Amino acid sequence: MNAFEYAAPRTLDEALAVLGEHGDEARVIAGGTALVTMMRQRLVRPSYLVSLREIAGLDRIEAANGGLRLGALATHREVETSPRVRERLPVLAETFRRVASVRIRHMATVGGALAHADPNQDPPVTLIALGARVEIRGASGRRELPLEEFFRDYYESALEPGEVVTGVVVPSLPAASGAAYVKFLPRTADDYATVAVAATVSLEPDGERCRTARIALGSVGVTPIRARAAEALLAGQRVGADLLRAAGESVRGAVDPLSDHRGSAAYKREMAAVMAGRALTQAWDAARASVRGTR
Repeated sequence: MNAFEYAAPRTLDEALAVLGEHGDEARVIAGGTALVTMMRQRLVRPSYLVSLREIAGLDRIEAANGGLRLGALATHREVETSPRVRERLPVLAETFRRVASVRIRHMATVGGALAHADPNQDPPVTLIALGARVEIRGASGRRELPLEEFFRDYYESALEPGEVVTGVVVPSLPAASGAAYVKFLPRTADDYATVAVAATVSLEPDGERCRTARIALGSVGVTPIRARAAEALLAGQRVGADLLRAAGESVRGAVDPLSDHRGSAAYKREMAAVMAGRALTQAWDAARASVRGTR
């Protein structure tokens, strides 16, 4: 690991000023789970590290317009165990619970993981299925993006030089909705998934027809992928096992996996269809249960 200087500003404006001063030589560090590993492997060699840890308020998990706002410095463990998250969006707490090991979850932060833009991570899949938006701050001001637009390429995000992730806003699910996250692990629980899928299904008042669905997949492309064609198959339709299976099968055309030690591209494509069908079935069952619970 090369030598570097370290700054720990106490306000976001100070952090942005330091990033602006040092340009490409500076890197933001939060939990450090990804950056420190890359520095040890000499994949990146920043001469200046700017810590966000001393900036008050960036770690808050709070209600926001009926949904949730996850501060960029909230750790995966804090999201996993938050009573507010468990009550309002239990699928999100469950997704964060399934990230790596508890040691990693105590260190890894929401914003740092998103900025790292690894397409094999768990949380972006569920966040995309839930319609989350990412908050970004830079010297020129604040902006928001739908999370599926934040990821541009392998380890490449929409962050411009000098910008940082400040939080993620996650809307609540509509009434008569269900959500699910499933993944297939090749070896151990702390490995990346071979395929991961999250789905949300919202029903019409009759409790039988799908009003809207959102499907997102991870580990099957250079970014997390939203399966819009599969979503379109479900919209407005009376849902049953055959339709859910067909929607799952249609994700084959959306994914573009790489062959690696977790499986060949062809195997991952087949698994994407299987796991998408499972996620949709679980989300559909949860949505129907919510309808029955209101009658």
